[in-house]
Amino acid sequence: MAKTEQAATCDAEATEQVGREKLRGFLQQMQLIRRFEERAAREYASGRISGFCHLYIGQEGVAVGALGALEPRDHVITAYRDHGHALLRGCTPRAVMAELMGKVTGAARGRGGSMHMFNPEQRFHGGHGIVGGHIPLATGFAFASAYEQRGDVTLCFFGEGAMNQGAFYESLNLASLWNLPAVYVIENNQYAMGTPLSRASAISDLAMKATAFGMEGEVVDGMDVTLVNACIARAAKRAREEHRPTLIEARCYRFRGHSMSDPAKYRTKDEVDERKAHDPITLATHTLLERKWASEDEVKGWDDEAKDAAADAAEFAADSPQPSLSDLGRYVYAEPLSWRLDDAMTPHVREEG
Repeated sequence: MAKTEQAATCDAEATEQVGREKLRGFLQQMQLIRRFEERAAREYASGRISGFCHLYIGQEGVAVGALGALEPRDHVITAYRDHGHALLRGCTPRAVMAELMGKVTGAARGRGGSMHMFNPEQRFHGGHGIVGGHIPLATGFAFASAYEQRGDVTLCFFGEGAMNQGAFYESLNLASLWNLPAVYVIENNQYAMGTPLSRASAISDLAMKATAFGMEGEVVDGMDVTLVNACIARAAKRAREEHRPTLIEARCYRFRGHSMSDPAKYRTKDEVDERKAHDPITLATHTLLERKWASEDEVKGWDDEAKDAAADAAEFAADSPQPSLSDLGRYVYAEPLSWRLDDAMTPHVREEG
């Protein structure tokens, strides 16, 4: 992608702080998410993905920048626009695509679909479909960390529409009252489904709500992956060292509808095109090229790799089996201890038992 004289770039100071190697990695991660989501849209249109499907196209800079500031021991939880977060927290493209298609090889064994990706081994706790319902869960993770003095941080993502749920206010009150190591990130993509922020919130500066709970609040440009990374790094440091929560408003924009079934007629093409001039992938690309931290051939090569990974994931998912009816009840309720022990035994042990 050739750079023009007027091309926008990432913030200079934040870019220096992130550095060459990290920014190169950020761009590759954003490219993977973008190409994966584009392939998911194709598979949905073809009928191989059904049900709900909320794409992350346009918001890649938020998750990539934020998760790039965490340590492996930290916890991550998000709402239903979760494919990108899952890919960043250890779910393979194959596992995510298979979950979208409801296959047994999926991240949740085909039980959850688009809104319920999980990878607890790498402390990614979903993917939650109930608006705002996961914010108390995040607060619980942070409480456990504080109670056991583990030193890890919980990062909780949600949309601006979820802030009108009472659970948001209750959670932030307790997090501040109990000095919990939590970072709450509002992914403000300007529209709660089809309702613009101006029609749903009495104030436009959502980070101001932090003052009601005596915690730090900060606004960040969610389209600039370097600014997001620096902002989350500060908040994570505050949580880890000072045992204080933070509320962050990441102002971003989704280029597609709320979900695949949304034609997004509530906004104009000019509005979307204007926002696309600040595409997080474009900003990072221009920054790398301008600083000669990457070549055009490298950028194209990474993008081709992302396309190949998305295509491979779709092929793998399509060829994967459906969940078996024989274990339809598995992973829904807590299992009897005898069932779990039996699964853990080798055939030899079973025979002798």
